[in-house]
Amino acid sequence: MSELRLEELSASTIVAVNRLSLKPGQEQFITPVSYAAALAVTPANTAWQRVAVRDDRVVGFIHANFDAENSRPEFRAALWRINVDAKQQGTGVGTFIVNELIKEARSRGIEKLTVLYEAGDEGPEQFFLNVGFKPEGETEYGEIIAAYDLTSA
Repeated sequence: MSELRLEELSASTIVAVNRLSLKPGQEQFITPVSYAAALAVTPANTAWQRVAVRDDRVVGFIHANFDAENSRPEFRAALWRINVDAKQQGTGVGTFIVNELIKEARSRGIEKLTVLYEAGDEGPEQFFLNVGFKPEGETEYGEIIAAYDLTSA
C-alpha cells in the first residue's frame, strides 16, 4: 500500500473530506453533543485540521483543538473529529492521523490529549482504546472522556 501523508485542510481538499464515506451505523457517532455545543464558541485560530492523503486522494480527516485557556479541561487539547473513508478503515489511516496529532501536541508541550465519544457497537471506542486513549470520565451528556498521556514515551 502506498505511503500516507498529512496536509493542511484547504479549499481544494474540503470537498473531498465532505465526500468521505462511512460504514453503515457509523453516522450516529460523528459529532458528540458536547462538541457540537462547544463548536459554536470555538475560535478558528485554535483549530488544527488536516487531511490524510494516499495516492493523491483524501482518505481521512482530523480536526483537533488546542486552546490552553478553555474553561473545560477536556477541550484544552482535544481530538474533535476523525473520519476515515469506509474503504480505508483498517488500513492504518486512523492510527497514522492520530500519531501525527500526538506529535503535534508534544511539539506544543502538551501533557494530555483528550477525545469525547459515544459508546456503541459501531462507535469509535475500540479504535481510541487501541491507539492509547484511556477512559477517565463522562460529560454531562453521557459521552466518554478519554485521555492520552503525552508525558510517557
